[in-house]
Amino acid sequence: MGFKVLITDGLEKDGIDIINAAGEAVNKKGIEAAELLQIVGEYDAMIVRGRTKVTKEVFEAARNLKAVGRAGVGVDNIDLQAAKEHGVTVVNAPTSTTIAVAELAFGLMLALVREIPRGDAGMKQENWLKKELMGKEIYGKTLGIVGYGNIGRRLSQYAQALGMKVICYNRHRDLEEVRSTGAEPVSLEDIYAQADIISFHLPLNADSKYMINDETFAKMKDGVLIVDVARGGVIEEAALLRALESGKVAGAALDVFEKEPPVDWAIAKHPKVIAVPHIGGQTEEAQLRVAGDIASEVMNVLQGKELRWKIC
Repeated sequence: MGFKVLITDGLEKDGIDIINAAGEAVNKKGIEAAELLQIVGEYDAMIVRGRTKVTKEVFEAARNLKAVGRAGVGVDNIDLQAAKEHGVTVVNAPTSTTIAVAELAFGLMLALVREIPRGDAGMKQENWLKKELMGKEIYGKTLGIVGYGNIGRRLSQYAQALGMKVICYNRHRDLEEVRSTGAEPVSLEDIYAQADIISFHLPLNADSKYMINDETFAKMKDGVLIVDVARGGVIEEAALLRALESGKVAGAALDVFEKEPPVDWAIAKHPKVIAVPHIGGQTEEAQLRVAGDIASEVMNVLQGKELRWKIC
């Protein structure tokens, strides 16, 4: 039987080849919501990235749909409750972008403490800012990692290699298993009180929405640095602006935003913020892994095989 799989946000050739070996991959990169509702009923599965919103209405229109694959980690753009109600299996590729996202987080940390973007911008404007750019070392500093999954653990390795103390929070991790990685599991309150740099690596859901707000900023060390390569909405941007203006937060590096692209660009333009356009998983190597992983997992659903990364 030939399965039809709709690709809405693009997929590398390795993934397309896996699908075509047992079915038909149909590339509709950039498809808009209205057209998606019209054609989704023809397909057995669909593979999306963060752009495509797989809503309740999509599931209602998708009479033949058996699987939705998220080419990446976060599934906050997929209505999981609707998927369950319609008997659709949702899978993702949670390990494919681990290295890419962790490397970006670490790079952003270094850019923050040494003000690399400011120095580069000055040079391009023929300004020699040597005396103004007094940075700090990350050696000996305490890194607080909120969310100690695949990416958090990888970042921890990088940080420890450069002499940082790592404390972390993840309520679902075995404490001794965490300690075996060289990090110390602590409460969120301890991270706020102790960390010089806090990096976020957790999904956006009801528990994490705006978990970083005026109240939590007040609990942090003066001059704390913030890194978010997880999901926009974990940090309340209006509260972050206030914390930057007051000096409570000395700087922030953001790959994710409440709205993408932003509607209000105030955070991205702030002089104490390093902003990049959600490029965490955007490496050639990661995208090849994503394509192979999600294509094979979606085909496993359709062919009734064992699954590695079932969300629901």
